[in-house]
Amino acid sequence: MRYRTRVTAPAAALIGTAAALAAGSPARAATARQPGEPGPETLGDPVFPDLGNDGYGVSAYHLDLAYDATAKQVAGTAALRVRTTRALSRLSLDALGLDIASIRVAGRTATWEQAGEKLRITPAAPLPAGAAATICVAYSADPRRTLAHTAWVPTPDGFAICPQPNSAHTVFPCNDHPSDKADFSFRLTVPNGLRAVANGVLTGTEAVDADRTAYTYRSRAPIATELVQITVGDYVVRERQGPHGLPLRDVVPAARATALEPALALTPGLVTWLEDRLGIAFPFETYGLLPCNSDDPNAFDFTGLETQTLTLYKPNFLLQAEPKIGSHMMHELVHSYFGDLVSPATWADLWLNEGHADFYGLLYRYERGWADSLGLTTMEARMKDTYARGDQWRHDSGPVAAPNAADLFDSQRYLGGVLVLYAFRQLVGEDVFHAVERTFLERFRGASASTDDYIAVACEVSGQDQSGFLRDWLYGTKTPRMPGHPDWTVTPVATSFAAPHSRRGGHWHENSATL
Repeated sequence: MRYRTRVTAPAAALIGTAAALAAGSPARAATARQPGEPGPETLGDPVFPDLGNDGYGVSAYHLDLAYDATAKQVAGTAALRVRTTRALSRLSLDALGLDIASIRVAGRTATWEQAGEKLRITPAAPLPAGAAATICVAYSADPRRTLAHTAWVPTPDGFAICPQPNSAHTVFPCNDHPSDKADFSFRLTVPNGLRAVANGVLTGTEAVDADRTAYTYRSRAPIATELVQITVGDYVVRERQGPHGLPLRDVVPAARATALEPALALTPGLVTWLEDRLGIAFPFETYGLLPCNSDDPNAFDFTGLETQTLTLYKPNFLLQAEPKIGSHMMHELVHSYFGDLVSPATWADLWLNEGHADFYGLLYRYERGWADSLGLTTMEARMKDTYARGDQWRHDSGPVAAPNAADLFDSQRYLGGVLVLYAFRQLVGEDVFHAVERTFLERFRGASASTDDYIAVACEVSGQDQSGFLRDWLYGTKTPRMPGHPDWTVTPVATSFAAPHSRRGGHWHENSATL
């Protein structure tokens, strides 16, 4: 796990910083070598080695964005509060498809160049180790622009975003890696008649002029860049109360609010069930659903995405009966804990997100007697079926905790992850298993954690060295024996088989165990 020193200045302190620092003309000329060294343009992620940047950590982002509904363009500034971990003559951000207008570092005009998906920034003066500074980038973006990959989801009346896993930097310049979580605040200016919403809670509404309104939001907990949500459209906000007075906020297309209400009304019961199961109160200040105002099958290739405090969905999916959607809604809600509260230290740790989400989603399904996509109605039956596929999936997709970019979101990270958790629960028993889960969530609350971190907690809480058992299940090329089920067998590998997969996580359709 990569630990970073966080600057304590809150994200809200950056409100106004972006506008104050945005002045200045573009300056792209190369500068003479300065003391310090260029920061590494990688965090060494085993799945996305080019993602993220080192030499500093981000403590807060303030995004001040304005949407032009006529031109369908976004313009604004991103202010990043950073602290260096080494002396830097140059640092980099991740950025793709953004038209940069100006950059200031610590209030002074900086030079920059764009190289691939990196925005290289040379401050007017080098930044010493341990220095705190604000980087302000003024830029514009076209949500409809064709890129190699993108987080933008254009809709008839605006847009939403789906940054997971590696596309937040197509929306705003950032250190785009889940190990560098930060506080976020937003100021979103839109034409009257449209509504702008982001993660966290609404902190203010302001009439900018006769035609535009600005909405400000702030998250009370750090967010990984892949979990940021910004949406603009003809929405209404539906509020209700969850357990313990938890404010629930759904952002719903105005024309479909009534039709979507039966699905939205399920959330309080889902939250109650999960809190009881995990023994931990819902970890954020609010929760809700965002049925994005688009049913275009080409707009995004998933059903739901766990952007923090506001889960993105395709509206048509939520128009189905409860047995068709309830366990998937649970899957996405579980990500508030596994994925959002505790984020993966690297993308190789994705099974911690998806395995847990499918595990609790399946438990929720089977408790209600709903058959799964295979017609099975018990966890044991589903795990026996999955176990039989184990060697095949390891052959085609690698071990559960060793994905690559091509197979990152296939069944091995989802159901394969469920199988690991099921095997561990079989070994240690229900009580120890849930104690491990609670300890893991509490210890890494608001941070990122690795597979090694989970194994260490499992050993500590169980009082026994579980590392060999878990590593065999997570990294072995052959499926280990299942505790308590010596009769279970693994189907021999067929070399022509190809495991199905999707391109993004947390949002399965045909492959999810919970659908």
